[in-house]
Amino acid sequence: MSVDEQEPEYMDHEPDAVPEPSVDQAPTGVLPVVSPPTGALSAERLAIKALETRLLGGERKLRRREVAAGAGVSLLSARKLWRALGFPNFGDQDVAFTERDLAALSTILDLVRAGKLTEEAAISVTRAIGQMTDRMVVWQVEALIEDMVVQQGIPDAVARKQLVNELPNLVDAMEEILLYSWRRQMNAGVQRLAVRAEAGLQASEAGREGDEDDAPLPLARAVGFADLVSYTSLSRRMNEKTLAQLVQRFENKCAEIISIGGGRLVKTVGDEVLYIAETPAAGAEISLALAQAFTEDEILPEARVAMVWGRILSRLGDIYGPTVNLAARLTALAEPGTVLVDEMTAAALGQDERFVLVPQTAENVRGFGEILPVRLARGLGKGLVLD
Repeated sequence: MSVDEQEPEYMDHEPDAVPEPSVDQAPTGVLPVVSPPTGALSAERLAIKALETRLLGGERKLRRREVAAGAGVSLLSARKLWRALGFPNFGDQDVAFTERDLAALSTILDLVRAGKLTEEAAISVTRAIGQMTDRMVVWQVEALIEDMVVQQGIPDAVARKQLVNELPNLVDAMEEILLYSWRRQMNAGVQRLAVRAEAGLQASEAGREGDEDDAPLPLARAVGFADLVSYTSLSRRMNEKTLAQLVQRFENKCAEIISIGGGRLVKTVGDEVLYIAETPAAGAEISLALAQAFTEDEILPEARVAMVWGRILSRLGDIYGPTVNLAARLTALAEPGTVLVDEMTAAALGQDERFVLVPQTAENVRGFGEILPVRLARGLGKGLVLD
């Protein structure tokens, strides 16, 4: 991606690109382009048009080449960033962009020009923003629609149409909360970096000899999985509404416990949640609290939980490495309502009176050979205190 000079891609035809069909689909997070009216716009169309203008910061007046030229970058380079954000392709004649699109593109490019980000980092950061905000918008829209269906007793299709009229009253508040949350999360990330630099280094080697398979990986973390028991059979017997409530209850409870324990919820995949913590003890507390919470829940089934202390690679908002794979394998071995750890994790927790460690029968684990699982149980203390 060249950001310092105009490139040959500004010719009328791009030599390395195949012709792109003109589309009337708007970029991710943007309402569809409204076709030129043949008569008066309906009230619904007027509402959509007004909301689009508000969200986009003005009327669509610019074509893609005009935006790229205004930012001083080749069209090819601009398209790389738009694709990272999740935008679809537009043809040369599509009037799809506003002055705010130009300002946003210039902001990203200025970071590269100033040497604050490499081109690769700029695309990666941009892709993170695009993917996270896309998922967030879908989540928020579905939550609002579900609430309208329940509270107003209207069909789903009707709620989706009415939401266009409700959103103008919510946009500013949701935008403000988004910025507030991002700043708080960024601060929490900075604090975790500081903790790792000051006090976490000693804990990062707890129970380790330095010759483990994951030793080359940069971050030491407690990696845990919690998996609902019999979720598949339960989901087959549930209607859409009941299943949605179960999934939401599961995610909410996991997010609350992991947050209180000082960990981070990496992702949820159906009936399973992946989380990390800074120390073996923090991971153990979260794992025990999750197992107990689902055992005591009157609606949710029990959960199998496993936690492994080891080194990981963190990329694209996800985590990778043998530690993650081993934690997943141990989860499948755990009995409902219990927590399993491996020998190294047990060694790291062995002197902590808050935990009881009970060796189990050795198991042959795919990809790891013979593993000695250790059951983790509550020792002294109350564990995590949930409000």
